[in-house]
Amino acid sequence: MLVMRPAQMADLNEVQRMAADSPVGVTSLPDDAARLGDKIAASETSFAAEVSFNGEESYFFVLEDSVTGKLAGCSAIVASAGYSEPFYSFRNETFVHASRELKIHNKIHVLSLCHDLTGNSLLTSFYVLPELVDSGWAELNSRGRLLFMASHPERFADSVVTEIVGYSDEQGESPFWDAIGRNFFDLNYAHAERLCGLKSRTFLAELMPHYPIYVPLLPDQAQEAMGQVHPRAQITFDILMREGFETEHYIDIFDGGPTLHARASGIRSIAQSRVVPVKVAQVPAKGGRPYLVCNGQLQDYRAVLLELDWVPGKPVSLDAEAAEALGVGEGASVRLVAV
Repeated sequence: MLVMRPAQMADLNEVQRMAADSPVGVTSLPDDAARLGDKIAASETSFAAEVSFNGEESYFFVLEDSVTGKLAGCSAIVASAGYSEPFYSFRNETFVHASRELKIHNKIHVLSLCHDLTGNSLLTSFYVLPELVDSGWAELNSRGRLLFMASHPERFADSVVTEIVGYSDEQGESPFWDAIGRNFFDLNYAHAERLCGLKSRTFLAELMPHYPIYVPLLPDQAQEAMGQVHPRAQITFDILMREGFETEHYIDIFDGGPTLHARASGIRSIAQSRVVPVKVAQVPAKGGRPYLVCNGQLQDYRAVLLELDWVPGKPVSLDAEAAEALGVGEGASVRLVAV
């Protein structure tokens, strides 16, 4: 059984193995032991803190095989994007250029550098083993975070965003970066993203043009890359779109990948999950339907994927293995949502 739990310092080597295999644009998972160690330490502090509003906390989760102890995935939440420095995006806008005398009225697509999304909670650091991509475990790895948010709403903002890795070719070149960012830094896309993972995105973002960029002036390849999803990020994109996230308004300033946005109250795993009492019993092996189930705790947070024959309004029956994995007993409560 795979169990989602908070990351611990003992996970560092395994986390670095996953970071090394993640796509170039996932700057929140740098292949650097010191940065990853800092990330785990900050997460441990956040889980232990008493929090009444979203601040600088970050929560880092791993997906652990309860039999082998090996890690199969990871994901994270930053409570407040841009808490210590602005969180930059390109905003899609339309400018109107008109001349009454010439009877011309043109609408032109522009990109404006902004930090509108500063202060929203941010989903980051998603990685799952390639063989688990099309399974319920990928759902657990992504949506288990949302169940944590549902259990602790005071720790997070009213809106949630996530940056999806944009298109780059097999050589790691991004046409969007080449058209914009590369003109301001003599760096290729992969090097720029690595630098961001090791330092910060803000210092590069602040050197980007602060005036609107007229999209029709960009090369065709760069325009086509806007809003495109990297093949390895497609699973994250699909899961979150099913959760109710939207893509219309913002794109990533480096690779042009979509920035997804949703009100927390409208996210499916938050809005539709239910807290129900637990009954520990021998559960018959007859097929139920898959549910994501979490215990709603903090440092001892656990989430699992289970086949359950649950009737809304009734207690949920868990077998001894599932109850142990969640750290709950008879009469405790769990939060669950259908996959």
